[in-house]
Amino acid sequence: MKHFFNRKDTIVTEALDGFLATAGAGTLARLDGYPEIKVVLRAGWDRTKVAVVSGGGAGHEPSHAGFVGAGMLTAAVSGEIFASPSVEAVLAAIRATTGPAGCLLIVKNYTGDRLNFGLAAEKARAEGIAVEMVIVADDIALPDIAQPRGVAGTLFVHKIAGHLSESGHDLSSVAAAARAAAKDIVSLGISLSSCSIPGQAHEDRFGADDGELGLGIHGEPGVERIALEAASKLVAIMAERLAARLDAGSRYALLINNLGSVPPLEMSLIANAVLCSPLAKAVTLTIGPGHLMTALNMNGFSLSLIRLEAERETALLAPVGPHAWLPAKPVRAPVVVAMAKPAVGATAKAASRDAATERLITAACQKLIALEEPLNALDAKAGDGDTGSTVATGALSILERIDTLPLADRAATAAAIGDTLGTAMGGSSGVLLSIFFTAASQALGFGATLPKALLAGLGRMSFYGGARVGDRTMIDALEPALKALDTGGLDEAAAQARRGAEATAAMHRARAGRSAYIGSHLDGVVDPGAYAVAEVFTTLAELHATV
Repeated sequence: MKHFFNRKDTIVTEALDGFLATAGAGTLARLDGYPEIKVVLRAGWDRTKVAVVSGGGAGHEPSHAGFVGAGMLTAAVSGEIFASPSVEAVLAAIRATTGPAGCLLIVKNYTGDRLNFGLAAEKARAEGIAVEMVIVADDIALPDIAQPRGVAGTLFVHKIAGHLSESGHDLSSVAAAARAAAKDIVSLGISLSSCSIPGQAHEDRFGADDGELGLGIHGEPGVERIALEAASKLVAIMAERLAARLDAGSRYALLINNLGSVPPLEMSLIANAVLCSPLAKAVTLTIGPGHLMTALNMNGFSLSLIRLEAERETALLAPVGPHAWLPAKPVRAPVVVAMAKPAVGATAKAASRDAATERLITAACQKLIALEEPLNALDAKAGDGDTGSTVATGALSILERIDTLPLADRAATAAAIGDTLGTAMGGSSGVLLSIFFTAASQALGFGATLPKALLAGLGRMSFYGGARVGDRTMIDALEPALKALDTGGLDEAAAQARRGAEATAAMHRARAGRSAYIGSHLDGVVDPGAYAVAEVFTTLAELHATV
């Protein structure tokens, strides 16, 4: 897989400097110790308060540096990608941030982190520094394992400990609250892909139709391979396993974490699925969905829950400095607001009959329906080959409603046609023609003649659509036809429409519409929209001649 980086050995330091340069002036700093010592810390930290220090390998951004700030971490220690920071780096962070109040280390339950943070804690104690360490082991994917992994639920502990430190609690109470919180957290992840590490060869172990449940935040294999199903079914599996670990009757906060590359649209859908599952009955607060503790570009997500009590709820709801933290919010059902009623005078008119108008509309619609295949063939050379089908759908929708149209009222009929095309036709063509007929209806309502009204509709369609004569669109045929209709009759309008349509074949490049993206492969090809306009005017002229 492809990645943006300069050199493999400078990815982390360059990323941290980029983060610091954009984090806001004066709030954060780093220790002078690159590349071995990679520590981000609060600038101007009040050392009379308990320092809260955490960290781990890079690749989990915004964890951990993204959570350094008022109300959360005092410092974050980074290793290389997915590698624990060194003892020296952790010890440097402790020394830089810890005063008489002492320091709390929050460590995810991985062997490297336990050992390096643990030895740093022992060395700090030997120097006379008061240090406590809390280990978070929230992953429930492997229920029988003696040492569960620490994953995104660790962020609950960051938030709770950071709030208590900011509030002036002493080390023993901050550590006790953090340990108690860690015991009341459960997490589970799922992914449809493994992650890839910049500068390393990548081989995805996943098939096209499967994913893994319970995989770790370093791309470790999941506890089981799982078939790709609807998001609601995947969430239901996770919810069932998580719910089995919850205390009946207790309230919980839910953290919905993007493991890397799930689009925001899908993350919101996942959030909806979780909050429609039985798990939702226990959830009072939500954090996310969003990027909180990622695994580089893993296409997956994790769910973490912590049992709430008064002190924890207060801590989770308290505002913080770091922008990466997503505020906890109460669960609320979507608010649905009733749609506004049409303005006075905009209500639909009752059906009425007018034989001449009905003949014209019917003839035009039948012609467009018959042109479906020819127009699709033309559009296949200049677009995606569906103009004929789109136009035919719109024409058919009008024919199906012909008996409901107020045909004796031209303005009302144009408005009804505009509404129908805007709803049934789809695509930009449907909207453009809806604008055309809606604006024409308004002009007719003010007393304009039919040609003048149609020209007014053309003006609004051109304004919103951005096309003019010469841009290789339906306007190349429609504008000269309507101008001829205003000064002459249908025969001349049909002739001008035909000339305008044929002229598009000599236009080497479109400057509006979908054909504008095609390039210069349009020589000799008539624009399908202009062709349709010419055919309709020809049909109407022939009908008029026989009446």
